Amino acid sequence: MSDVKKVVLAYSGGLDTSVIVKWLQETYDCEVVTFTADIGQGEEVEPARAKAEALGVKEIHIEDLREEFVRDYVYPMFRANTIYEGEYLLGTSIARPLIARRLIEIANQTGADAISHGATGKGNDQVRFELGAYALKPGVKVIAPWREWDLTSREKLMGYCQQHDIPVDFSSKKKSPYSMDANLLHISYEGGILEDPWAEAEEDMWRWSVSPEAAPDTPTYIELTYEKGDIVAIDGVPMKPHDILEKLNRLGGDNGIGRLDIVENRYVGMKSRGCYETPGGTIMLRAHRAIESLTLDREEAHLKDELMPKYAEVIYNGYWWSPERRMLQAAIDETQKNVSGVVRMKLYKGNATVAGRRSDQSLFDESIATFEDDAGAYDQKDAEGFIKLNALRLRIAAGKGRKQD
Repeated sequence: MSDVKKVVLAYSGGLDTSVIVKWLQETYDCEVVTFTADIGQGEEVEPARAKAEALGVKEIHIEDLREEFVRDYVYPMFRANTIYEGEYLLGTSIARPLIARRLIEIANQTGADAISHGATGKGNDQVRFELGAYALKPGVKVIAPWREWDLTSREKLMGYCQQHDIPVDFSSKKKSPYSMDANLLHISYEGGILEDPWAEAEEDMWRWSVSPEAAPDTPTYIELTYEKGDIVAIDGVPMKPHDILEKLNRLGGDNGIGRLDIVENRYVGMKSRGCYETPGGTIMLRAHRAIESLTLDREEAHLKDELMPKYAEVIYNGYWWSPERRMLQAAIDETQKNVSGVVRMKLYKGNATVAGRRSDQSLFDESIATFEDDAGAYDQKDAEGFIKLNALRLRIAAGKGRKQD
């Protein structure tokens, strides 16, 4: 292990990564560089500096990546209306490629030999971090302590802290029974009673949203302005992408929007039950589909919907930096050139519903779609030939006596 002289660690300042700092120093006899990213997790990241310093870390990187996270990762993903297995809005998945990229960039800047992370050997994040790292720096060494050490429980981690005088300011406090991950797009909950798929999530678990039953009795209306598939303003006020998502999270949470309880298929092979709060993302998904319904050609929209599950799988499994994701992204972004306009949303007791949509690029023609007199804009007699041509193969088969059961 003497070939590793310096390693960059994705560092949160929590119990696991604090132990990892000392473990890397002891096991690899190397210098540790820490990297802490603020991607909107809702907690102060600056205290991580003092914790890292107390562990003898000399190079400490703490970065506010909220704007970049939403602009360059969340927004491109939502242009595809991306959901995994019909429900999950990929809140954890989409944060990992950005963190992996910064780990590699800092490793290059500091001359580090390796990177390290605190993801366990059972989850998806180890795959996402490492696929991203290898795509960006093929020869990088990755150290994943959870796949090497025998500190397999919280009790063992706390014992290691006591043995090595690692300061952990929450050792005496009641620990949440859930494993949680948060960023500007969502907060996730796993573990505890959620490991029983039959057990209902406790109401006091949720942190970002009120229950739909407790939400206000008066709906909230908002108008979202789109330019080329991205929201650029709320109620006519231009805002940066991360500020938009932050406001939508607040409005959605206040109205009980965005709760999700699913059992998903992890890439590593197991099923996992998780709960998620994605209030802003839920609003964004509904609104984006609404503006696309006006502005996308039918076949373009349908083909895009066919591509989406593959695109979602690519992101979920950690292939953001792959050629297939770039290819799909190029196709998706091409469809967004005319996706501009305004969507009016109604937020009410857990529901985000479309109350109106308009666009200068709209393909909706009222003179053709009307049930009133269309003044010759559409000749209904044309439909007869259209139907007969499309029925031709069905009529031939039926004429041959083929069963249609």
